[in-house]
Amino acid sequence: MKRLAAGAALALAAVFGLAQVPQATAAPAPEEAAAAAPVFSVMDYGAKADGSSNDSAAIEKAITAANSAGGGIVRFPSGQYKSKNTVHLKSEVTLQLDSGATILGSSADTYDKPESNPNDDYQDYGHSHFHNAMFYGDKLTDIGFTGSGTIDGAGNLITGNPDSGEADKIISLTRCDGLTLDGITLRRGGHFAALINGCKNVTSDHLTIDTASDRDGWNIISTTNVTVTNANIAANDDALAFKSDYALGAKLPNGHVRVTDSHLSAKCCNALMFGSETCGDFTDYVFQGITITGADKSGLGMVSMDGADISDVHYRDITMTNVHSPIMQKIGTRKRCGGNPGVGHISDITYDNITGTGNAPSFSPTLWGESGGHHISGVTFNHVNLTVPGGNGTMSTGVPSNDSDDYNPKSIGTRPAFGWYLHNADHITFNDSSVRFAKNDGRPAVIADSGTVLSFNRFTAQRGSDSPADVILQNVSGYCLADSANTSGGALRVSAGGSSENCSS
Repeated sequence: MKRLAAGAALALAAVFGLAQVPQATAAPAPEEAAAAAPVFSVMDYGAKADGSSNDSAAIEKAITAANSAGGGIVRFPSGQYKSKNTVHLKSEVTLQLDSGATILGSSADTYDKPESNPNDDYQDYGHSHFHNAMFYGDKLTDIGFTGSGTIDGAGNLITGNPDSGEADKIISLTRCDGLTLDGITLRRGGHFAALINGCKNVTSDHLTIDTASDRDGWNIISTTNVTVTNANIAANDDALAFKSDYALGAKLPNGHVRVTDSHLSAKCCNALMFGSETCGDFTDYVFQGITITGADKSGLGMVSMDGADISDVHYRDITMTNVHSPIMQKIGTRKRCGGNPGVGHISDITYDNITGTGNAPSFSPTLWGESGGHHISGVTFNHVNLTVPGGNGTMSTGVPSNDSDDYNPKSIGTRPAFGWYLHNADHITFNDSSVRFAKNDGRPAVIADSGTVLSFNRFTAQRGSDSPADVILQNVSGYCLADSANTSGGALRVSAGGSSENCSS
C-alpha cells in the first residue's frame, strides 16, 4: 500500500508539474546487495558529500524513506559525508557505502546525550549508555552496514566518559535481531568502534576495524547466534571481546558463536577476550583460523568475574606473536552484576593446534580457579606449543598474590613457573604440547597447585639451568606424565609434594 501511494504521488507530480519526490533507484553493479531491495541514494535526500556540510538530516531522511517503503538500501556514493548528529537507524534498512564513500564524525558536540541508566553501577560508563553514538538503534530487525566504504570518527569521538553532545562510539545497537556488517571499515571509534548488547542473529564478513589510536574494536555483549569471518581488527584496547553485563537490567544469554579466518591485535590489552563483564552464562563458541599479532594483556583471555558459567568453548588453528600472556583463564569474585551473583565456573574448553610467543616473563600462561567448587575444570590442550621470554632467576614456588576483583594478567603476582601455572584446576590434559623459553630461566616449566587429574601426554618442556625441577605438583591428586621429556630428550624432573600419581586411565 505504501509503494502504491508513492506511485500515485509521482503520477500526480507528472500531471500537475510538481517537483519530483525522491524515489528508489536501481543499485549499481557490483555493489547491489539484493535484486529485490529498492535503493535510496542519500544524494537524492539532500546530502552534499563535500566533507564539511552536515549530512545527518539527509541520511535520516533516506533511512526513513527506505523503512517506510517496507525496507531497502540506503546508498552512499563515493564522497565525504560529515555527520554531526546521531543517526537513528530503522528496521529493514541496510546502509551501503560504495567504494570511496566515507562518513566522518564531528567535533561539533551535537550528538545525542547519554541516556540515564539505573544500572550504571554494574559496568563501566561506556557500556551503560548507548544513545551517544554516530549510529544508534534499539529493538530493530534486519539492519546492516555493507559495501567497501568507511565510517571514520576522524579523531572526534571520545575515549573516556563523554560530556553532553559528545559521542564515544560509531555503532551502538541494543536488542537487535538480524545485523549484517560486511566489507566496511570502521576507523577511530572513540571508546568503541562497535558496541552491541542484547542482540541475536549477527553476521559479519570482511569487516575491518582500526581503533589502534583509540580504544576497543568490537564488543559483543549478551548476544547469541553470531558468525564472524575474515575480520581484521586492530585496537588499542580490546580487539574482539565477548561480554555479558547488566546494562539492560537483566542477565541475558550469550552463545552459539563462530569466528573464523580473522586477524586481531591489541596494543594495550586483550586480542580475543571473554570479559571482564561476565554476568550471564556463555556457551558454544568456536574460534578457528585466527592470527593474533600483539596483545599487552592476553592473546586468548577468558575470565569469569561476575558469576558467569563459561563452557563449551573451542580454539583451533591459532597463531599468536608478541603477546604478554598467550593464554589466560581466571575465575574472580568481583560479582558486579544485579541479582546477588555467586562465583562462576569455567569448564569444557579445548585448545587445538595453537602456537604462541609471549613477551612478558611475569605473565606465564595461567589457569586460575577459585577454591571450593569453583575450580577451572575440563580443559584440554592438543598440539599447543608456546615460547615465552624467560629470563627470570629462581624464586619461591609458593602461590603468588592474587587480586580476586581484578581480571588482568597482572592481578596475579609473578608466576613461579616460566611456562604453565595451574591453580585450583581439575581434569586438565596436555597432549603433544610444549613450552620453551627464549632466555634461560630458573623457574620450573610447569607448576600445578591444588587440583585433581592432571595429565601430560607427550609433553615437552625446556629445562632452565638453575631450575629446581621441570614440573612441580603441589597438592595434586591423580597426576600422570606419560612419554614426556625435556627438549634434549631427557626425562622430566618431577617434584610431587603432597600429590598422588595415577596413570591407570
